Amino acid sequence: MATATHLGPSSSSLERDARRIHDDKPVSPGSIAVGVVIGRMSEFFDFFVYGLASVLVFPQLIFPFAPDRLTGTLYSFAIFSLAFLARPVGSVVFMTIDRFYGRGTKLTIALFLLGGSTASIAFLPGFDEIGYWSIALLALFRLGQGFALGGAWDGLASLLALNAPPNHRGWYAMIPQLGAPIGFALASILFGYFVANLSSEDFLSWGWRYPFFVAFAINVVALFARLRLVMTKEFGTLLEQHELEAAPILDVLRVHGRDILIGAFVPLASFAMFHLVTIFPLGWVSLHSDRPVGAFMVVQVIGAIVGIIAIIASGLIADRIGRRAQLAICAVLIAIFSFVGPLLIGAGNSGHDAYVIIGFGVLGLSFGQATGSISSRFGRGYRYTGAAFTSDLAWLVGAGFAPLVALSLSSRFGLAFAGYYLLSGAICTLAALAFSKALEQRE
Repeated sequence: MATATHLGPSSSSLERDARRIHDDKPVSPGSIAVGVVIGRMSEFFDFFVYGLASVLVFPQLIFPFAPDRLTGTLYSFAIFSLAFLARPVGSVVFMTIDRFYGRGTKLTIALFLLGGSTASIAFLPGFDEIGYWSIALLALFRLGQGFALGGAWDGLASLLALNAPPNHRGWYAMIPQLGAPIGFALASILFGYFVANLSSEDFLSWGWRYPFFVAFAINVVALFARLRLVMTKEFGTLLEQHELEAAPILDVLRVHGRDILIGAFVPLASFAMFHLVTIFPLGWVSLHSDRPVGAFMVVQVIGAIVGIIAIIASGLIADRIGRRAQLAICAVLIAIFSFVGPLLIGAGNSGHDAYVIIGFGVLGLSFGQATGSISSRFGRGYRYTGAAFTSDLAWLVGAGFAPLVALSLSSRFGLAFAGYYLLSGAICTLAALAFSKALEQRE
């Protein structure tokens, strides 16, 4: 594997001074794990707050002129996708900030921008008040979320992985992934509480805004948890060894362009399924059934708990059979679910419940190892930037347009077509795994 040799400064002078102060205070893997989970939970909470509102709020508040609720939801999902387009741009810009001003400065700017963009949505007037400016502002804040998330890549997951014993890499790789179902559960609990306890008028007037306020507070807590780890001796040592250093994106593309392309397709099945068991079913149930949304969100919280258990199980399984085998088996399970899932979600309330709970179980087994697979082929000095940019592309291709495409296809042609969309992701994952194995054998 190639090693970077001409990179910028690894951290700012203030960060190096902070690490000298903490030289006698080694950080444990447990502390790293807690910091990583808190960081990921805050990011996913912000994104899921927006995702849930894109079903429950924005079609009525921002797109009341749409001919029907379905069209309004599709408009909302289109803006939902903007963040995934902005995320790679954010990575490129914030990597430059990282090289010149340090990881701490980068994280502080990124997380305040992420929390500020999310909290700003809480003050957003509706279309009836300011017209098309409400759409423009919503799009701007959504772009801000995605741009900031590109800068929130902190290298802490890599720090955790680099401290992992060789026979427990699957276990350590799954820990950061726990932040996703935890963030989704918290967002669902908040929204579900207001949906269940407020009238429709009160919810659309002020109730939906509260979770967006909470997002900013969570980001502040997450920022301090992450900065504490960035200032540790262990993190600084890996920076000085170029393990966690930000490399210029053009250098990474030149050396690892092929690895980035393959890496973006390896987790595609998992990332495609990610929004098909979280945002898409909520949209489908709210549009095509008379089931109370609050009751269905309780089921989604239960599904998130199942997802947590499945992610933990993925670490144990991967350490026994290997990450590639784990991802291949899960891609096959996702392919099977692509045929079974549409039958379930079209089968009434009990089918809705089964879709969510089974879907979260399969997702957790796959998602638990999906991100860990991304950085495995990058050489020292390129791992940090390469993993960040590969992850951005994987989320863009796999998950960014999933709610929009799945809801559009299923509403127009039937639920089976949402399954076909998911099946294409499973096929891409299996193909990428096979291609990656063939390349490694040739090398």
